[in-house]
Formats: sequence, C-alpha cells, structure tokens
Amino acid sequence: MNHRLFRPALLAVVAASAVVASGIATPTVGAEAAPVRAVARESSAWTPRPEQYPDTVKTTDIPITMDDGVVLRGDLIQPADAHGEAIDKRLPVIVTITAYNKTAMSGGGGGLAGPPPSYLVKRGYNYLFVDARGTGSSAGSWAAFSARENKDSGKVVAWAHRQPWSNGKVGMAGPSYMGISQLMAAGHHPKGLKAIFPQVPGADVYRDVVASGGQLDVGFIPLWLGLVNGTALIPPAYTGSDPQSAIGNLLDHLIGGGSFTMTLALQALLGGNPMYDGPFYRQRSAINYLDDVTVPTFLIGGQYDLFQRGTPMIFEKLMRNGAPVKLIEGPWDHLQGSSGADVGDAGYGSIDELQLRWFDSWIKGIDGHLDEIAPVTYYEQGADRWVKKPRWIADDLHARSYALSGSSAMGGRAGELRLKDPKAGTSTLVPLPVSGLCTRSANQWTAGVLSMVWADNPCFTNNDINDYTGLTFQTAPVDRAVRMQGPINAHLFVSTTGGDGMLSVVVEDVAPDGTVHRITGGWQVVSQRKLIKDRSRYLDGQLIQPWHPFTKESKAKLKAGTIAPVDVEIFPTGAVIAEGHRLRLTIQGYDVPHLLAPIPDLPSQALPLKIYTGPGHRSVVTLPVR
Repeated sequence: MNHRLFRPALLAVVAASAVVASGIATPTVGAEAAPVRAVARESSAWTPRPEQYPDTVKTTDIPITMDDGVVLRGDLIQPADAHGEAIDKRLPVIVTITAYNKTAMSGGGGGLAGPPPSYLVKRGYNYLFVDARGTGSSAGSWAAFSARENKDSGKVVAWAHRQPWSNGKVGMAGPSYMGISQLMAAGHHPKGLKAIFPQVPGADVYRDVVASGGQLDVGFIPLWLGLVNGTALIPPAYTGSDPQSAIGNLLDHLIGGGSFTMTLALQALLGGNPMYDGPFYRQRSAINYLDDVTVPTFLIGGQYDLFQRGTPMIFEKLMRNGAPVKLIEGPWDHLQGSSGADVGDAGYGSIDELQLRWFDSWIKGIDGHLDEIAPVTYYEQGADRWVKKPRWIADDLHARSYALSGSSAMGGRAGELRLKDPKAGTSTLVPLPVSGLCTRSANQWTAGVLSMVWADNPCFTNNDINDYTGLTFQTAPVDRAVRMQGPINAHLFVSTTGGDGMLSVVVEDVAPDGTVHRITGGWQVVSQRKLIKDRSRYLDGQLIQPWHPFTKESKAKLKAGTIAPVDVEIFPTGAVIAEGHRLRLTIQGYDVPHLLAPIPDLPSQALPLKIYTGPGHRSVVTLPVR
C-alpha cells in the first residue's frame, strides 16, 4: 500500500464524515501584558543548531514485549550518513505512542500526525513510533487509555531506555492521543524519561470531550472512533515475513475495536452507565495520573480545541507539583494545534525549534535559554496579540459579575448585562435543533475538519445569525476595554416544562458594525446541576469554574413550577472586549452537531425553559478580568 497516498485519503474520509455528521443533527514576565508578533529571533539569545546528519533511516515493526507477553510494534527512525546507513552511536530517544497506526503517522507532516520527526533525528535523536495495544501492528485488544494501555506507555519508555541504540535518555512528543499517552507514561515514572512535549492533550476525558455539560458529544467522538477503526485497515509491514501473526492481529483489531466502540456508543445513547461519569472515565483521564509527576513538560493548547478546558488544568497541576512546565495557548482548533504549524506566532520559534530547545535543554544539557519563554503565553482574542504571564490564573485577575437584566426574546430582542441594579424579567427559551450549526463551535467539535472543507465559512467569524435561535443579553458599548482570561461561570435561574433541558451558553464580542465574535462557550444539563463546592474554583470568593458530579445518582429533574439556580461551566479563554464593543451572553437549548441527549432524555430536554433575572433571581456571568 502507498502510505503517502493513504494519509490524505484518510483525512478526506474524515472530512466527509464531518460534513455528513453536521448535516445530521523570557521576555519579562510581569503584570502587564506584552504583545508578541511573529518569531522574534533578534530578541532571543537562542538560535537553532544546524543538522548533524544528512539523512534518516527507518526500521519497521520492531517487537516490544510487554510484561504480560503481548507484543507491541515500533518503527525506529535513526540519523543516517550520506549512504543511508544508520549512525552507529548511542543517542537519546524520542517516543511517540499512537492509536492511529504508526505507518500512517510516522512521516509527520501536519494534522494529527504532528510535525515530522526528521528535524530532531538529523540533530542527533532517535525517534520511536509505537502502535498502542490493539492498534496498527501491535497485538492485543484496544480499549482506549485503559489501565493496561497506560501501563504499556511507561513500559515502552523503559524499553527504549535499555536498547543498544539508546543512551538511556528518553523524551516523548506528539499531539492529541499521543500527547495524552505522554502524560500516562509520566504518571508511571519510567526510568530514563527526561522531558515530554504534549500538544493539545486532555485532562478529564468526560468533562473535556465525551459529555461536556452532561450531553453526549456526537460531533467528534464518532469521527475519532472511525479514525482508529479506519487506520486498523492498514496491514502491518511484517505481513510478508510473518503473515499468520499479521493477519491475526488485523482481524483481532477489526473485531475487538469495533466491539469496544460500538458497545460503548450504544450503551451511552440508551442512557446506560457510559452516559455518566465514573471509574471508567477516571481511569482514562490523564489528570488522575499526575499527582506526583515532575517531569519537564511543554504544553501546546488551543482556544478552539477539543481540550480547551483540560490543557490549562494539566499545566496548573504540574506547576503545583513543582515541575518545569510551559504552556502556549493559541487561536487553534484540534488539527491546527496538532500540526503546530502556527506555534511560531507566539514568538519563541517554530514547533520544530521549540521541541529542539526543550529536548536539548532537558536531555542533552544544551542551553535552550528557556528562561526567555514565559510559563504561560496565550493569544488574546479581540486584540490580536500574545500575552505572557507567570501563571494561568495570575494575581492581577479579579472576579467581575455582570447581571442579566430584564427580558430577552428569541429572534433578536436582547436583554441587558449590568454591573448593578438588574431589572426583573422572564425569558422563554425554546430549544431549536439548529442552534450551533452556523458557528465556530461546529468546527471546534468536529476537531477542525469543517475548516479544512470550507476555510472561509462566514459562520466561523460571525455568530449573529445563530444568536437569533437563542436569548441574548448584552452590555452597552464599554467605555474601557474589558480583558478576561481563564474559566467563566454563568449562574442562571431557570424553570423547565419537562423537568430538564440543556443550557448552551456562549460568551461573545459584538463589534460596532454588528459582527458577533464567538469567544467561548459552555454547556449544562439542568438535571445535573448539583454543585460540589470543594471541587469548584473561586476567585475573590466568586465562582468561576463549577464542578458537577454527572453521575446517575446526582441526576435530579426539576419539579414543575420550581425555579432553581444552574451553574454553567464556560470553557477558559483569553480575550478583550475593546472600547466601543459590547459583551454578549447568548443562551440556547442545543449545540448542533456537538451535543445530543441520550435517547430516553430527548423528550424532556427538548421542551421550553424559562430564564429569570433581577434582584430576586440574580442570574449572572462571572469573568476573571484583568
């Protein structure tokens, strides 16, 4: 099979699936933000070192035996001389573990494949791509981030540490699934692991992506499962030398992977246990493996990414542990953050150069002048600039609450957002199953595939049409810029017709010409409104990031005639409402094609809700502002 042709073909299949799915349903770190443009090479004491070796060479399907006897397979890429012969020298190893078939991924080149390995290999690193258990050329059964697979990640690093072509020092790199695998490996403290570089990794798989707010992700999850099962069709490279094992693994993957994914999906859609948070998802959440991890970690995150919520949480967890950790959070969706193509815009070098700086510093002992890189560098929407900070939630932030005031009506009549003296009002929200279609949310929750199909889709840059399908509340034009950064909470008083409902809440910037820029969003099922205060986050005593259990036991429908507060976690961001612009909050009952209620809950979550405002029912949105 021509794998160079396979890779774009696979992306085309995924893109087509997304279209169908959418149709269905240091510079100084200080208190003041400093703008950074392009790659400020002249201001840096660091420059990338040149290539040491002219070529690379690959050895495919090397067997890696796990402690339970299951054989994983890896492709090793080594630096080579001008004749294509591997350099006979022990070198540090960069490891990537993937479920998307190493044969399709090991060439790199963008998207979920991440940057190509040749940049590092030609500068004196070996690079090892390994298929996760039950995927690609590896034996066993795939069960996405099971305890067994997570243990494998640590075992693979330890294996690389011991090999005759390794000097014993190991790093890890890769985006998405490959980024999460790094965190799982680090949690097992394998010998030899010196540094990791996860791009767009998740922290809490349930809240980040599977069921944000308590409804099922039907935008990304089917595409993701299709990608894993689709790449399982690529035959192993060792088919000719060991056809019996190769064909046996191929059949096991097709049967086992399909059984795992189809069973889970069906149970969740029917409202079974996979619909709720619990041990299954905790086992698969990287944040639960990081309690004592201190390995140096460089994180790349995206403000429009699938793991918009989780990547900053990983950063904060590692910083609390005392780990050397950096975070760049850019205006990227999942495919953009995975490719790293625009990471250089943050001002520290391209993705290849940043990885070289990081691994040279922590693995080779070469000074990468890492003190030039702020702990946190994030893109500020609305200002087109990069902001540098010492922490994710820095000391210069404080909580500001805007109260919803008066009434709003679907179709364009806006209520108000006020800092004080809100007026009483009642607004009726009728869930419309088209809300979300004409938004950047549709692109975000199909991992950025829709922008590959139609990059200049006006729905990605103007939310105005979509807002007519919900209730809007907005400020008067602000006379002073409002800078926000971090997680946001919407505290809304609601009543329901059927005891339940979905609140899809969007924070927006309305320009003087009427263009509506979607900044970020959040979601919450009314019946899952139970709040766990000691797991929630507060700033100046005000709630900015609620934590809900999302269990079967915590589910409680709202009695007819009862008005109750519901806290909606709005995913973190960095943005400014410029002088003369308006801050807008829009509330809708759907986010299509992102979320869908399980079948038993569809009737009650499709009925009207009411939103209450005023002194007696103080509905507010609380922002961390600078």
